Amino acid sequence: MSNKNRCGWCLGNDLYIEYHDKEWGLPVHDDKIHFEFLVLESAQAGLSWLTILKRREHYRRLYDNFDVMKVSRYDQKRVELMLQDPGIIRNRKKIESSISNAKFFLDICKEFGTFDKYIWGFTNGKVILNKWKSLSEIPANTSLSEEITKDLKKRGFRFLGSTIIYAHLQSIGVVNDHLVDCFRYKEVNR
Repeated sequence: MSNKNRCGWCLGNDLYIEYHDKEWGLPVHDDKIHFEFLVLESAQAGLSWLTILKRREHYRRLYDNFDVMKVSRYDQKRVELMLQDPGIIRNRKKIESSISNAKFFLDICKEFGTFDKYIWGFTNGKVILNKWKSLSEIPANTSLSEEITKDLKKRGFRFLGSTIIYAHLQSIGVVNDHLVDCFRYKEVNR
């Protein structure tokens, strides 16, 4: 890896650095990726993101490459099989909520045309460009993540809160929380 300035949270692990350099904060407009991150970020609750990144490929296989239609049809037998799989976080509530959330995700797609239109609609399609100089300045959640969480819960979503939603907004580029001296800060805003 190069000697470029990066956000400090990713340093010390090549997988973290690769995720930071190629994905984190890059504006996403693909519903499949939105769904993938919602599942992974919910699975991360109480754990490190690195724990989830190390299992990401296994999640992709187990969740039919995050095909939201297929996931929405998983039954209790599938849940029991998933609970036996050591390649994912084996938490019944996280798994069951990912399946029910898939159904509500599809409801949003019907209402708005895409989940992308829904989520980006909260900022009128604009990136929130923060100007953080240190990691300690970056909040765990904001009024925006609170608003979106409240709306998603009203629509039936479970096992997600304002912190998970803020992580989602960061990962999909609705919020640019790269530090101003990070080489990705300007790149993701092109």
